[in-house]
Amino acid sequence: MSSTQRFSLLKSEDWWAVWLGLFIFVLGLGKLAGMDLLGWVVKANVWTDLSKALTPVSDAYKGMPGILSLLLTYVFMLAVTTIGAATMGWNLKRFMAGFTIIFWITYACWICGNYAYIAATPDVLAKFKIPWSLSLTGEAGFIVALLVGLILANLFPGVTRFLQEAARPEWFIKTAIVILGATIGIKASESIGLAGTVLFRGFCAIVEAYLLYWPIVYFISRKYFRFTPEWAAPLASGISICGVSAAIATGAAIRSRPVVPIIVSSLVIVFAVVELVLLPWLAQGFLFNEPMVAGAWMGLAVKTDGAAAASGAITDALIRAKAMTALGIAYEKDWILMAAVTTKVFIDIFIGIWAFVLAVVWCYAIECKPGEKVSPVEIWYRFPKFVIGYVLTFVILLAIGLSSPDLVKTAKAGIAQADSLRGIFFALTFFSIGLVSDFRKLREEGMGKLALIYFLCLFGFIIWVGLFISWIFFHGIHPPVIKS
Repeated sequence: MSSTQRFSLLKSEDWWAVWLGLFIFVLGLGKLAGMDLLGWVVKANVWTDLSKALTPVSDAYKGMPGILSLLLTYVFMLAVTTIGAATMGWNLKRFMAGFTIIFWITYACWICGNYAYIAATPDVLAKFKIPWSLSLTGEAGFIVALLVGLILANLFPGVTRFLQEAARPEWFIKTAIVILGATIGIKASESIGLAGTVLFRGFCAIVEAYLLYWPIVYFISRKYFRFTPEWAAPLASGISICGVSAAIATGAAIRSRPVVPIIVSSLVIVFAVVELVLLPWLAQGFLFNEPMVAGAWMGLAVKTDGAAAASGAITDALIRAKAMTALGIAYEKDWILMAAVTTKVFIDIFIGIWAFVLAVVWCYAIECKPGEKVSPVEIWYRFPKFVIGYVLTFVILLAIGLSSPDLVKTAKAGIAQADSLRGIFFALTFFSIGLVSDFRKLREEGMGKLALIYFLCLFGFIIWVGLFISWIFFHGIHPPVIKS
């Protein structure tokens, strides 16, 4: 990447996640000025009658047909993402065509996931006049989107290639996380003690993870699998830290051949899907009494920002449903997700620092080159910029909630509207993760050994050490209870 590109604020998905997230955030805050700027955004409801599945998010637009609200939402999202795609130099025709198909398939999956027999929680069965439900809440649409994406990726590769210009799971999830900061900020203002505990313990947990995961994976890769440092370092970062972002940052830091982080990243994506499918269900089975442990576990164990946040969303939904059924407790939404995202964000923050450390080590100890130096500005180059947006939205809403309690209700209404778009970005992430997850890549030449060590390290100790660390720091902490 050239120095011009590095300093450009309009040339990376990371920065565009900040701009899109902040733009939607500001539109949501229009409520504070008496302007309902996002009230027309579509909201998917739990349904038995399909005609009632879609409504505008604001009562001010309740006369608007749901399908018109959906159409306006599509036009808005196509417009803002296309602006980003244009400035990043993507193929606009392919992006617009691909995004259109991805959006409509994804939202169809979202509607299916809100079908009452799938989504309705026990407390609303009577309302829908149904005797039973899977009680997965509307987030079941995420799972449907993931499965449809996987089917297309592995059975219809031609379709996948056509859509790949618009299949951007990291961009979608980072934008969603910027918006999520506002939701978490307003919740934190109402439960400041709990929020502070989650932030502090999340930071402590990831320090433990860095000190344990990376050196163990690197040692195993070098000693028992005889990988060269060029392969062992990106593999250790990809498995142990943050998947694709860490593998790419590490590859750049040690100046490996481009093929190395690409191959590692493909493994990361494939295994992240496996974790995304398995771990939330395990968490629901034996951690429904420790919901915040489950959330932090997703952040520490599941690689890539998209899969980690996605698994946190599923875990949030599954555990809230299980707690309602088994314990009669209704936990407030998004706190379990907050634990997952907070832990993951702290991991992302340290990617730049870790890449800088590795660059120094490689420069001065492993691949010594006369006169070569590593500048501290490399930390900034590798810093995940979307974190800036997340922190901004979080801090602004936290400040509003703490300084002007009388504005909290209005702010929550505005952020709820922005949150509807956040949900769509989440759903797009799930579908896109499936769409870029081609399991056939595991059979490519030279990947068998890499896949083996990835499997052994991930399922042999990383997942379980992550669970242990999550238990140490989050045991006994619970989300606010709506009713019990």
